[in-house]
Amino acid sequence: MIRGIFSFVLVFYTLAVFGQDNSIPVSIRVAAGNRLIAHTYAKGVQVYVCIQDPNDSSHYIWAFKEPHASLYTDSSYHHLVGRHYFDAGKNPTWEHTDGSKVSGMKVQQASSPDSAAIPWLLLKATAASGSGTLTPALFIQRIHTRGGKAPATADRANKGQTTEVPYTAEYLFYDEKQ
Repeated sequence: MIRGIFSFVLVFYTLAVFGQDNSIPVSIRVAAGNRLIAHTYAKGVQVYVCIQDPNDSSHYIWAFKEPHASLYTDSSYHHLVGRHYFDAGKNPTWEHTDGSKVSGMKVQQASSPDSAAIPWLLLKATAASGSGTLTPALFIQRIHTRGGKAPATADRANKGQTTEVPYTAEYLFYDEKQ
């Protein structure tokens, strides 16, 4: 029992002092000097549209169109705090119920440990509005993804159709250390 409590305290201390979880690939880690300001759990869909493959017009592919997800404070998806979507400029955007909003662009990606899941990402904030939780965000990470990958096959019969693939993920928002 004491060993378990000590292990928990040691892990918590390590994360607090040294930053991020070691399960996060180095390529998508946020640099030292930034601090976690929000941690949300997303549940939604990745939307794809079937198009002719630009590299081989005799084939069809499912091309990513946009995300639609609700953001929660807990992994049981009970307390809704926002949503994730593409804004009018096709930028990934996270909007909090407190009125704050941040958009970003992908900086790096890493394969998910789950081969059936969409990649983990590091995004840099490009625009923010409102005054609240997400306004000061400089970086966003998408980690612990499940699902969301495009269907493996497409054909002429699917051309122009859309499909929604369920996914879950965690989004972490960082600003500069004060």
